[in-house]
Amino acid sequence: MLFQVTDLQRHFYGVSALSGVSFGVEAGTITGLIGPNGAGKTTVFNIVSGLLRPHGGRVHFDGADITGKRAEAVSRRGLARTFQIARGFPRLTVMENLLLYGPGQPGESLFDALMGSHRARRRERELVDKARAVADRLSLTHLLDSRADAISGGQKKLLELGRALMAEPRMILLDEPIAGVNPTLADRLAQHLCELRDEGRTLLVIEHNMNMIAKICDPVIVMAEGVTLASGGFEQIAANPLVQDAYMSRPSVRD
Repeated sequence: MLFQVTDLQRHFYGVSALSGVSFGVEAGTITGLIGPNGAGKTTVFNIVSGLLRPHGGRVHFDGADITGKRAEAVSRRGLARTFQIARGFPRLTVMENLLLYGPGQPGESLFDALMGSHRARRRERELVDKARAVADRLSLTHLLDSRADAISGGQKKLLELGRALMAEPRMILLDEPIAGVNPTLADRLAQHLCELRDEGRTLLVIEHNMNMIAKICDPVIVMAEGVTLASGGFEQIAANPLVQDAYMSRPSVRD
């Protein structure tokens, strides 16, 4: 098991958001994380990625306990995430946004930053080459010189994925990667995720679009009211009465 959360708990001002969430993610899979609004899915992501500290439970990734680690430490271990609402720097260009998330920045060393060493210049060239490769992969090359606030919502979703890829992660947490995008771009994003899985990366995806979940995710984990409700293949969880009840007693999760 590459990734495991055990008995995660978190409350806000006395109200419980997570009441003992436990699940695991196998390496090389696209795992779906679904549930009604308010189920606690994004809270799990915020804890795992270091934006929040849990009030109970543990997070393990690649054999290490990363519970409560800061966001930069989590990223250095190879676990990246995207956000439902793009968190790039709007006044910077697409290229600059990508470069910011590459590991081993020359400016992180005071000596290299001041002296402009050969090693620093080489690393800068490597990061530029990587950013161009990521942009080419995501069809963003023609936008590299555009400010992030000047591109479309769908292109911002692609930039979110690109920023995560620049960190060279083993696993990516994706928070509603196709929310608000047109069907054509949604299909392209789904294809990108499948290609990443086929290359050996592991993905955990929060998504409300059940067609996408059914198409690319196996297994699927269901949360409701701050707990893990069910897990399994999509058809299995869609037929689960507890899952149907969590989705407001609908006859099927597909609806």
